[in-house]
Amino acid sequence: MKSIAALQAAVTAAAPFDGEPSDAELDAIETEMPLILADVDLLDAQIMTIDRAPTELDERRIRRARRRVLAARRDLANTAAAGEVA
Repeated sequence: MKSIAALQAAVTAAAPFDGEPSDAELDAIETEMPLILADVDLLDAQIMTIDRAPTELDERRIRRARRRVLAARRDLANTAAAGEVA
């Protein structure tokens, strides 16, 4: 019978993982942070209306949050496109 531990050691010894994100991953998160925050605002606005009918003020808040998400996505796409051209 073959030992599983011996097979695992060969697989896991190749890439040590320290559990921390790399600098590139942190930079990517920082670049996407405006979009992440806009998404959180939209979710907050939608969650507030889950158990009740949305009022006019709620609808405005959701619309504004959706616009912020779209603007953040646009800005992120434009930044990515500008980075590819340069």
